[in-house]
Amino acid sequence: MRLQSALKLYFPQALQWAGTDLASPMACDWLLKWPTLAAAQRARPQTIRSFFYARKCRSATHIERVIAALPTAKPLTQDVAVLAVQPLTVQMLAKQLQLLGKSIAAYEQQIQILFRQHPDAFLFESLPGAGKTLAPRLLCAFGSDRARYPSAQNMQTYAGVAPVIERSGKSCWTHWRWNCPKFLRQTFHEYAKVSILYSTWARAYYDQQKQRGKRHNAAIRSLAFKWIRIIHRCWQTRTLYDESLYLQTLAQRGSPLCALIAEPA
Repeated sequence: MRLQSALKLYFPQALQWAGTDLASPMACDWLLKWPTLAAAQRARPQTIRSFFYARKCRSATHIERVIAALPTAKPLTQDVAVLAVQPLTVQMLAKQLQLLGKSIAAYEQQIQILFRQHPDAFLFESLPGAGKTLAPRLLCAFGSDRARYPSAQNMQTYAGVAPVIERSGKSCWTHWRWNCPKFLRQTFHEYAKVSILYSTWARAYYDQQKQRGKRHNAAIRSLAFKWIRIIHRCWQTRTLYDESLYLQTLAQRGSPLCALIAEPA
């Protein structure tokens, strides 16, 4: 990151004091207010406290650590050329990040407005853990045209979640699909990962795959494969997802997942 690189040249302390996320509003505000160590050292302790409090940072440990470190902090360099140019670069980048943050917020607001207006929004809101971020992405993944994906396999293959099986003579091997929309695959991968925290059977299925020797990402892809089948069914029939109903179905079918779900945590 260019901003991080610039700070490392003359003001590395800001990487800890301004916050770990340099793209955050608080970090940008800090760098615009105190772009150099000398500028920060001129600030009174109460000014530092007020700065953090105004930005909802109430970590007394962090605030007092910054205040205690300021008087004895040593500049990394006294090079006039560096100190004349790099603070300007830092402030320029901080302003750009502030503008970018506002633009992203505007996009997110518009996404929520359009999502709420879509007739299928309620379907994707019912998915455990989808939330404001993944529910719109999943809706966009499936779209409104039910004829485009007549079966779950169509989506699994197109999204790159379904593995590729190749055969040659007596040999047979399986690998993941390289040629696919990467963001679409990432959407299902991210949702499957999040669902582990909110869905009982999803957690059990993930644990089952891990017990069978699969690595984390492979287990998540397997879970995404199952979720696509479930979401596709809800999407085609315009039916809300019901976790309790799905658990009942698993029990009726005698699924091995039921034993894992019944195990004490």
